[in-house]
Amino acid sequence: MGQEKNPRRVADNEAMAKIRMLRTSPQKLNLVAALIRGKPVERALNDLTFSKKRIAQDVKKCLQSAIANAENNHSLDVDSLVVAEAWVGKNLVLKRGRPRARGRYGKIMKPFSEITIKVRQIEEAANG
Repeated sequence: MGQEKNPRRVADNEAMAKIRMLRTSPQKLNLVAALIRGKPVERALNDLTFSKKRIAQDVKKCLQSAIANAENNHSLDVDSLVVAEAWVGKNLVLKRGRPRARGRYGKIMKPFSEITIKVRQIEEAANG
């Protein structure tokens, strides 16, 4: 008998990777995700390599994982991959604090976030 195979979450010409618990705010992470959306993967990797943002190295790892998934699990051509989607989500928030003047308490929020990157294989234009 056994259990039926789960359907794929992405199309046949797509692959994805996800990283959870990144120690940065979703707003800062979304700036880096916007940097690579819609670009060919080679150009996106170069942009992330030379970005000054600290979190860009973790986003680069996620993109490399999505490329490896496309190549090894779904037999897609690496040279014709583009970053189809890159979206950011919220995760937990560590609540810390600091004593302030006159008996008050200053809240310090330490947010975590997650990123999902989806790469898609595109067909080269024949009449170009």
